[in-house]
Amino acid sequence: MAQRALPQSKEALLKSYNKRLKDDVKSLLDNFSELAIIIKLARVEEETQVSRMTQCEEDHFEMLVRASNIVRAGESLMKLVTDLKQYLILNDFPSANEAIGQTARNMLSMQQESDRKLMALRDDLAADLYDLEEEYYSSPFK
Repeated sequence: MAQRALPQSKEALLKSYNKRLKDDVKSLLDNFSELAIIIKLARVEEETQVSRMTQCEEDHFEMLVRASNIVRAGESLMKLVTDLKQYLILNDFPSANEAIGQTARNMLSMQQESDRKLMALRDDLAADLYDLEEEYYSSPFK
């Protein structure tokens, strides 16, 4: 199928979707990587100016923030999928028109088949009625 020129608003919307996708995936990856680094650093026992409990609380808080960022990015991706589905459903006119055309063709063929059957039934009834009338009018028991 040939690529059609999209209207400016549709093109901008698609670019927006693409940017959201890249940003959310990048956020997921960055936060997951940082979580992995925090977990690795938590195992290292080194003395710093900050007490061990304070460092543990700071690491715990940072892990919570990173986890919430991962959840936010995941929810944003799910919202993006919903938006894309809605966009496709509402703006996919060629496939909607094709579906309507196919349904119309199916209904037309069903109508033609019904017409053929009704015509055959009419012809059979006319022939039977003719035979019955002939029998009735030629009967001596009228």
